[in-house]
Amino acid sequence: PDPMPLPRLSRGSMGGTQSLALPLGNGPHQVGCVDVMVGHTRQGLFLRLFYPCLPRAGAERPLWIPRYEYCGGLADFAHRSRRWCAPLLNAAIGSCRVPVSWNGPFKPCSRRYPLIIFSHGLGAFRTLYSSVCSELASWGFAVAALEHRDHSASATYFCPAEAGSEEWIPYQRVPQGQKEFYFRNKQVHQRAEECVRALRLFEDIDSGKSVPNVLHQDFDLSVLKDSIDLTKVAVMGHSFGGVTAVLALVKEPSFRCAVALDAWMFPLENALYPEVPKPVLFINTEKFQTPESVAKMKRLSSRNSQTKIITILGSVHQSQTDFTFLTGKLLSRIFGARGTLDPYKGLDITSRAALAFLQRHLNLEEEFHQWDDLLEGIGDSVVPEAPFCRSNL
Repeated sequence: PDPMPLPRLSRGSMGGTQSLALPLGNGPHQVGCVDVMVGHTRQGLFLRLFYPCLPRAGAERPLWIPRYEYCGGLADFAHRSRRWCAPLLNAAIGSCRVPVSWNGPFKPCSRRYPLIIFSHGLGAFRTLYSSVCSELASWGFAVAALEHRDHSASATYFCPAEAGSEEWIPYQRVPQGQKEFYFRNKQVHQRAEECVRALRLFEDIDSGKSVPNVLHQDFDLSVLKDSIDLTKVAVMGHSFGGVTAVLALVKEPSFRCAVALDAWMFPLENALYPEVPKPVLFINTEKFQTPESVAKMKRLSSRNSQTKIITILGSVHQSQTDFTFLTGKLLSRIFGARGTLDPYKGLDITSRAALAFLQRHLNLEEEFHQWDDLLEGIGDSVVPEAPFCRSNL
């Protein structure tokens, strides 16, 4: 299937008030976030870091859609006219904010925080998974949500060395006449390499190197020195980001495990399956996966008994993005964002299963094993493997 269902929009569908209430994290920590851009070329990195922070009165909350240009990119991705779709999206969701503390004071900890590198799906960007990233940060993780520069983001940019200039990298469709597999395979390799470079960035900070943030945020990256546990690093992603996480395990031995949310397995070449050395947790939605895709996941689980596949019933592909928390007929219609399962319950299952899996494979000193049953597909609204595929695999 197409890795992100395309919106269906009609000009007359503005009915109903739009609101976006992203959930606060359920863990013991308050959450801060900062945008980090390193380097003045497209070979640099761009990410949003979510981290445990100290409470701060009157803390600013960042915009969920960081710039108007992203509305234009979403319109492009959805095959819609920028002229009317971008202003429509901006009117509906442009003022939404993420319930975290923008550049909030980093919370020191006697035990270092484990690190998750997060990879977004096709047509997405660094902020569209704020609910799951801030949930994990509230339980004591540093989560680096990348914005990929392989033309798979609906829009992104870098800042060349000339002061104040920006160069935008647009979303790109598969060029006519080119096989989709070869186009996407090249992208997935670039994405996995960006995940590895993100890990190198945290290694540089930890070794005391000065890492200038091109965006000049009011946050000193050197506070992360001696605060991130680089022996406890996982990689995670949704859809195209899910398969990116699997490939990152092949490219970087320091990644100890991967969590793949509704992974789009198509772009990974068959020769690499035997090379995946570490366990993967596949958390699938009920409506997206195909038997071919699940068969690829099972190839990995047959090689590594710690690899798990579970399916969340009543969920759709967008249930693992922030779009699932959008209300109002327009936005639910645009992004096909709602399954039958309550979005808060879906986020709970996703994050608890991920936490139990990370506890096991990062050797964390936490109580996340209380949710171990989810890894076997035991629990309300969750089943093992992919229920509709059992008979034909």
